[in-house]
Amino acid sequence: MDFLFTGPASAPLTLALAHGAGVGMDSPFMAAVASGLGERGWRVARFEFPYMVRRRAEGTKRPPDRQPVLLDTWREVIDELGAQRLVIGGKSMGGRMASLVADEAGVAGLVGLGYPFHPPGKPDRTRIEHLQRLATPALIVQGSRDPFGTREEVASYPLDPAIAFHWAEDGNHDLAPRKRSGRTAEDNLSAALDAVDGFLRGVAG
Repeated sequence: MDFLFTGPASAPLTLALAHGAGVGMDSPFMAAVASGLGERGWRVARFEFPYMVRRRAEGTKRPPDRQPVLLDTWREVIDELGAQRLVIGGKSMGGRMASLVADEAGVAGLVGLGYPFHPPGKPDRTRIEHLQRLATPALIVQGSRDPFGTREEVASYPLDPAIAFHWAEDGNHDLAPRKRSGRTAEDNLSAALDAVDGFLRGVAG
């Protein structure tokens, strides 16, 4: 497994982050998250699913691997990094896949960045069954107007009450607000990283 590490190796926890469906581990969003958390003293390990590795090598656009492959990749990542002082998560699809293996792997925590609660425009097709009984400490960072799950929609879901949320005001799937909100993408990202930092500190004890 090839990792892209950011932040100090001596950090009390490592946060392993997977990318979303369409872009790799070096996307501007992933890079900004890794850099910001590294500056806050955390070690971040980014990696790519097999389809993205092939896309990078061949220069051809590929759809995501089937779910069993994505989940097995996460298991490989956890085995390599060690579950005890590991928090897992990621952007959209990457975070969703992490949430599906978190309990079985016994990791220290889970961080979802823009969780895909449902496909855009299809609010009836929710992906929340396992989140109703999640045992792993979890934080979900979500834009309040994310088309994959708005604040109003998520409030109606029967999620495990132990799941913590940070809401990026007026944020989209990348947490970015509209200009008329009076906020900037940098404002929302900084607040989100502060929330992740606080969550990691709580997990680390």
